[in-house]
Amino acid sequence: MTATQAPPVRGVSPVLQVPFTEDGAVDVPGFHRVVRHVLGTGVTSVMFPGFASEFHKLDESERTRLTAILLAETAAADGVSAIIAVQDHATRLAVARARAAVDAGADLVNLLPPHFLAPSRRAILEHVGAVLAAVAPTPVVLQYAPSETGTSLDGAALSALAREHPNLRLVKVEASPPGALIAELAAGDPPLPAVEGYAGVQLPDAFRRGAVGTQPGCSFTEIYVEIWRRFAGGDHAGGDELHRRLLPYISYWMLDQELIIAAEKLISVRRGLFGSAHCREPGHRLDGEETAMVGRFLAEFEDLLPPLDF
Repeated sequence: MTATQAPPVRGVSPVLQVPFTEDGAVDVPGFHRVVRHVLGTGVTSVMFPGFASEFHKLDESERTRLTAILLAETAAADGVSAIIAVQDHATRLAVARARAAVDAGADLVNLLPPHFLAPSRRAILEHVGAVLAAVAPTPVVLQYAPSETGTSLDGAALSALAREHPNLRLVKVEASPPGALIAELAAGDPPLPAVEGYAGVQLPDAFRRGAVGTQPGCSFTEIYVEIWRRFAGGDHAGGDELHRRLLPYISYWMLDQELIIAAEKLISVRRGLFGSAHCREPGHRLDGEETAMVGRFLAEFEDLLPPLDF
């Protein structure tokens, strides 16, 4: 059995959202506030850009500028790692983006395997292996999101990749439920630590099965930090109770990726983080009941989510 290395990510690792102005332009000052606020919640890593960042709606210049802002902020912060994501479908482009991220100062690379037009399992594994080789020894997080991508991998395949490429250091498991794969990865050779995604819907089970962290959106990071603090400190009943209160909201919002993006944008606006809840089209437009739900959420968790003053 290969010796276990310390996981490169622990605890809550939020995916940063991108605020837009009402006319759809990137709100650069708002993004600065997002980064600084999230770093101030006590997390030790952040990821950008992900589904919660609407990465698929950013052009190359916007993505490059926002990545540079994030890396400048994390470089000036002690004990915080920047995870830069790569979602390019072409292996050549994914390799180039991953290398550029490392050259720019990324501490880790988050890799979403290709999924358009259903590439074969062999093609997916070759793509992942090429990116891993290109950035070694920089740690790589493999994002496994079958609901969003249709990709199907298993613990044996991921362990085989890690044996060949030791810089595969972490798997973000967004299978539903994630627990069985998390446990399988932990028992593999080499053992692969995992973080749970999917807005933390299955966070208690994931923690009990060995997840080393969770990677939700960022508009209510403080709630996840408190849940994780309770679990990590041995207060499982307290963690379960806080998660039980959160679950009706996140389980509804995660019925659709665009829905949770829109809800989190409105939460951030209501908290004073930035000025507009605009999502680039096509997106989800919150109806009256969904807007009221955000209001109920903020009222219920007002002790953990104070208004922000910048």
